[in-house]
Amino acid sequence: MEVKRLTLKNFRNYGEETVELAPRTNLIYGDNAQGKTNLLEAVHLAATGRSHRAKTDSQMVRFGEEYARVSVEFADRHRDYKIVIGILPANRKSVKINDVPINKLSVLVNYLNVVMFSPEDLELVKGSPKMRRQFMDTSISSLSPRYMSELVSYHKVLAQKNNLLKKAKFGDKKAADNIDVWNIQLASAGARIMKERKSFIDGIKKWAKDVHREIAESELEIVYSPSFEIELLDTPNPELSFLQRLEEVKQREIEYGSALYGIQRDEIRFFIDGNEAKLFASQGQQRTIVLCMKLALTEYIKTRRDEYPVLLFDDIMSELDEKHRSYLADKIRDKQVLLTCTDREESRAARVIKVTDGKTVKEE
Repeated sequence: MEVKRLTLKNFRNYGEETVELAPRTNLIYGDNAQGKTNLLEAVHLAATGRSHRAKTDSQMVRFGEEYARVSVEFADRHRDYKIVIGILPANRKSVKINDVPINKLSVLVNYLNVVMFSPEDLELVKGSPKMRRQFMDTSISSLSPRYMSELVSYHKVLAQKNNLLKKAKFGDKKAADNIDVWNIQLASAGARIMKERKSFIDGIKKWAKDVHREIAESELEIVYSPSFEIELLDTPNPELSFLQRLEEVKQREIEYGSALYGIQRDEIRFFIDGNEAKLFASQGQQRTIVLCMKLALTEYIKTRRDEYPVLLFDDIMSELDEKHRSYLADKIRDKQVLLTCTDREESRAARVIKVTDGKTVKEE
């Protein structure tokens, strides 16, 4: 995949700006707080419908303006596309692909694939389990619109169940009886989501292990760890097995007043030479694991889409030592990369773009 042109209107600190991009490495440099990351955020928004850092869409609108617009022109191996996203008042969005309005994010995410690597990703190893679930869900959704739809449906049903559990905790018998209805729906979607997550982790861990062995000379193990036993997926009817487990823990959930089991409690666990990384990994080892996961995801997308995603690397070179920088540079040389940094000495870039206060200048 290749992003050819990025056009911004009232986005973050940009007024009106158009950036032409090269097919290989694009080095975007400048001082801090000038707008480098905003360019990557705009591409990520076009690919996923969401910012990787803003809590609300309104945060992406330039101060004093009522709306923002992001236009990304790109091509896959079949044809050219143009995604236009408008950020409107009251946190509303409009999305068009080749001038056709799109109403569901599950449709949008099937067009432009990106892999984002930012300093915040270093929390993937030692941060909350939610971050690791988000990594799985975002990655799988970018390749499977059906998965995103099922995930959204699951969480809507889960919210209904949690509401009933709160009431049942304080003696509402009708609420307790109705929990079974929601458990049936959770079991149906939950078993399929678990299966997709397991398949995804099985799919990327070989590449991640190989990369880790090359740059760290140690063994990395990645384990998908759901709240229910993984063996549940090997039963003749995983949905029925999932439902039976929910029925077994129903009383405990009522006593707690919240759902304790299900895909919302799933985890990914990392081990280096048998030691759990969350407990024992140094900061350098954490960086290495994240780098391995991002490169593995890149290869996984290649196998599914028959082309590489666009790589968005936000100021990560400063987080890596010379060995890792050299290894990464070699791995990305044949892919399109948008790479931000504070100076221009990092890369043999095909295009160099300097950013100053929301303005870009292409340099030779």
